[in-house]
Amino acid sequence: MSGHYEAPIREPLIIGHKTYHDITEDIARPIEERAGKLWWISLYAALVLFIYGFGCIAYTIGTGIGAWGLNRTINWGWDITNFVWWVGIGHAGTLISAVLLLFRQRWRMSVNRSAEAMTIFAVVQAAIFPVIHMGRVWVGYWVFPLPNQFGSLWGNFNSPLLWDVFAISTYFSVSTVFWFMGLIPDFAMIRDRAKTPWTKKIYTFLAFGWGGKAKHWQRFEELSLVLAGLATPLVFSVHTTVSFDFATSVIKGWHSTIYPPYFVAGAIFSGFAMVQTLLLVARKVCHLEDYITMYHIEIMNIVIILTGGMVTVAYATEYFIGWYSGSRFEDFTYLSPGAAIGPYWWAFWSLIICNLVVPASFWFKRLRTNIIWTFIVALIINIGMWFERFDIIVINLSRDYLPGSWTMFKPTIIDVGVYLGTIGFFSVLFLLYARTFPVIAQAELKSILKISGETYKAKEGDEHH
Repeated sequence: MSGHYEAPIREPLIIGHKTYHDITEDIARPIEERAGKLWWISLYAALVLFIYGFGCIAYTIGTGIGAWGLNRTINWGWDITNFVWWVGIGHAGTLISAVLLLFRQRWRMSVNRSAEAMTIFAVVQAAIFPVIHMGRVWVGYWVFPLPNQFGSLWGNFNSPLLWDVFAISTYFSVSTVFWFMGLIPDFAMIRDRAKTPWTKKIYTFLAFGWGGKAKHWQRFEELSLVLAGLATPLVFSVHTTVSFDFATSVIKGWHSTIYPPYFVAGAIFSGFAMVQTLLLVARKVCHLEDYITMYHIEIMNIVIILTGGMVTVAYATEYFIGWYSGSRFEDFTYLSPGAAIGPYWWAFWSLIICNLVVPASFWFKRLRTNIIWTFIVALIINIGMWFERFDIIVINLSRDYLPGSWTMFKPTIIDVGVYLGTIGFFSVLFLLYARTFPVIAQAELKSILKISGETYKAKEGDEHH
């Protein structure tokens, strides 16, 4: 990759006149230095949320899912909303890592490591919800085709729950291998710089005997391409499988062929917004402004515009079909005239404003390159995508075909607590990751320093003049 030509007029991906040694020092600094006060405050706040959420999960398991706000009409609610939201957030990591690697996009090198970590941590949170939604967690292993006390009881492949198990386990395993493999050269770098025997032993084990030989790099690059080829279909298949949980049902508003591509676009949309949120924080706290530049932020905002446009087309299609069908049942789906003025109007308009109106501001370069506005919009998009999943599930279920079964959904404090607990758990994992693993792939950055570094691009520009 380092031998590829790059036009001098392109923005440098590494600014600040860096050398190879500077890259090593800058990437290793957050791991080798003591954590700052802000990091500890963030960790304690995340731990409080995590412990509270764990208590709510324990209460749910001990009491039963009657502790949630579910009722006889709305038997999927807050929990499955959060499940789909977390799976969606995990999509950007695989896209940045696999798809952009295959397309040789160099800008991914500064953001892929954190995006991959975010993917794994988000999938862990997503997996919690189907498990506790079962009610009887202690027999959760029934979803796997394993020998059990009933002899030949195997998983029911007609159940969407089983589809989710296969989708999540496959996505998690491939993403974890891809993430860990990319970390091996960086683990070797930390190993060689370790000052204490205990730290050296840990990173020696994690580095898997990496010595930086030509043969090691050859295997590394070959395996990267193989895993990227395996992971690319996962970007589309995993959230397509999740969409089948809805699309294969006969419930109004769910039984739609637009769901698979619509879910995939929405997942990438929300995933990139979460990557922006985390990277902007990491960029400031870890002092990585020279590696996560304004050019990276703008490119990611452009991807948000693209996927947001796909989601907008899907919204318009769903709304049009709800109106054009003339069915009184379709007139109260999550995107329909009935939803816009019905009892869930606040959720409908939250979706429209957060996912359509606010992200449209990125069409203007001045706002697209404003860090504070980017951070605000990224948060708003994640809120809007949560409302989208809430609307899909709750609004569609709240009015059944029989008026006598119409009902409203009200989350309980346990519902809210479990969700806050997963946010806390996710934050704890990401904070610990940022203190123990290099947040940027320093080996990959070094491979593009002489073609995308600010100093070298300036020299190349002078030569052309």
